[in-house]
Amino acid sequence: TIICNTTYFLLILVIIDRHNFSKPATSFRMYYDRGDLPIKMEYLIGGEKISWTVDIDKLDYTLYLPLFFDGLSETQHPYKTFARQGVQDLLSNGGDKIFPIIPQLIIPIKNALNTKNIEVMCTIMKVIQQLVTASDLVGPAMVPFYRQLLPVFNAYKTRNSKSCVSVFILAQKKY
Repeated sequence: TIICNTTYFLLILVIIDRHNFSKPATSFRMYYDRGDLPIKMEYLIGGEKISWTVDIDKLDYTLYLPLFFDGLSETQHPYKTFARQGVQDLLSNGGDKIFPIIPQLIIPIKNALNTKNIEVMCTIMKVIQQLVTASDLVGPAMVPFYRQLLPVFNAYKTRNSKSCVSVFILAQKKY
């Protein structure tokens, strides 16, 4: 009976493991955990700040920008802190380097929107605004991808009048 009970217990563990609904690790998390990202945390009196171990102008944007965008769906510290600050830094320094990478950013944006986490969605919307203003070429380059991104916004626009999605959509209607 001990063998039967052990086998039964192992079978239950396999079934539970197959039905583990935890979200898969992002590429950003895997790179961070391996120490492959050129960033480190600086602890200051006013809070935390990331610093780059490599000159940000010398980074390979085709590798790092999509990777940091992938990290925007993270909700745990330090991953979300590194991803958000990293994206801000890359976008503010990227200029025309961002334009050719737009198609590679759509899937991480879409994945973050599909988390249906309001905090993540608000972050993504702020990042999209920063992305579009980063270069004059980016806005028109985003147009072909609207059909992939807008349905998620549309699903949330009437859900909660105080959510950032509603505020974002109302702000866009003013212009």
